[in-house]
Amino acid sequence: MSGMARQKATVTLDRDKVEEARVLIGGQSMSEVIDVALDRLIRTERLRRDVEAYTRRPQDRAELGVADLAVTFDLDDDEVDYDALYGGSP
Repeated sequence: MSGMARQKATVTLDRDKVEEARVLIGGQSMSEVIDVALDRLIRTERLRRDVEAYTRRPQDRAELGVADLAVTFDLDDDEVDYDALYGGSP
């Protein structure tokens, strides 16, 4: 969520927790610790909600079948001689 506008806020914190978190993440400031904590909380909560949604309604056969579809991987690099660049297969 970088690029978001920042603003000052007054909060009451347990300074020991902030210091422990700062040491754990190698942070430089209380603001950095809070920013990292909020990013992780948001990511974790979104994941939790996604898992909860899939638990309520599991994927059906068609949705699961997408994982079995053939995938064509083409780097459009037929002219590159990878054996010459990196050596042949072991």
